[in-house]
Amino acid sequence: MSTLAHTMMTAARSAESGLAEPGELDRYPFAEAPNADRRAAPVWDGADTDLGRVGRRTTSSRGRGLHGQLVQQLGQMIVSGDLGADRPLVPEEIGQRFEVSRTVVRESLRVLEAKGLVSARPNVGTRVRPVSDWNLLDPDIIEWRAFGPQRDDQRRELSELRWTIEPLAARLAAGHGRADVQQRLADMVGIMGHALAQGDGITFARADAEYHSLLIQLAGNRMLEHLSGIVSAALQVSGGPVTGCDRPTEVSLDHHARIADALASGDAHAAESAMRQLLTVQPDVERVVPAPREH
Repeated sequence: MSTLAHTMMTAARSAESGLAEPGELDRYPFAEAPNADRRAAPVWDGADTDLGRVGRRTTSSRGRGLHGQLVQQLGQMIVSGDLGADRPLVPEEIGQRFEVSRTVVRESLRVLEAKGLVSARPNVGTRVRPVSDWNLLDPDIIEWRAFGPQRDDQRRELSELRWTIEPLAARLAAGHGRADVQQRLADMVGIMGHALAQGDGITFARADAEYHSLLIQLAGNRMLEHLSGIVSAALQVSGGPVTGCDRPTEVSLDHHARIADALASGDAHAAESAMRQLLTVQPDVERVVPAPREH
């Protein structure tokens, strides 16, 4: 058995171990979140394609059958270091190991090439590229790093990036009076409040993710909007596989409500301040406010 095939088999066994994987939340439609009280729960219809579009991950490899599964498997192996830089990837080997067609292998490698993980050149073949070439802002790579050996570094970097993006987005959003988006933000606060009362972390996390995506949309800055996928990925991995903003607490819910109120009243300073407080560590959460690191 080749080294590559052996590595793939090991990774496959790990995938069957029952451990949580990146994107675990995507297994549950919002309305089917475990332990949710459907009789009293606020409605999540997901029908507004405009309001929901920001948080969607159009480049994600999920939900695409064998092709998506192969992208996920190979991507995790590369990001984790199981397939190191400059390692050759032989399509025939990959196809035999995963029992997929050459077309599936070829398309999967193209996706990984677009993410900067591999390169394909004539007379050289397909090889794994070094970390410096990866698209580290790609949502899939963010998750693969966050659930691998680079977990701590990835979460710290995401936290620092959120500190750069979201307070500014909150300040800018206060200057835009889109009533429909502001109402949707208020709806998300209501859903999070109900989920908190029911102990429903999955519902809380989904409403939380849409809340932050909507806020960035409301900022009216297309470049910030382009980064919303990064924030969505950060919410999924920053506090573990169940929740986004650390974990559901009354304090976190209060900060979300204060931000929404500040946006509705057009108070940019209050919105930015409340967002910074939301991103600040709470006494019962083992996270720190990003600070300059010693070199």
